[in-house]
Amino acid sequence: MRRPIVLFCSQTGERYLTTKNKANTPDRLRLLKYSAKLRRRVWFVEE
Repeated sequence: MRRPIVLFCSQTGERYLTTKNKANTPDRLRLLKYSAKLRRRVWFVEE
């Protein structure tokens, strides 16, 4: 079952809401997403 998670950017404090399947991805999620404040891609990690 997919659960909602929040990804957090440590550089700007931005948050990004997405979902993940905990059965397939038990580890903390880390995605390279676009930051509108920095106008470049940065790492967003699961809170």
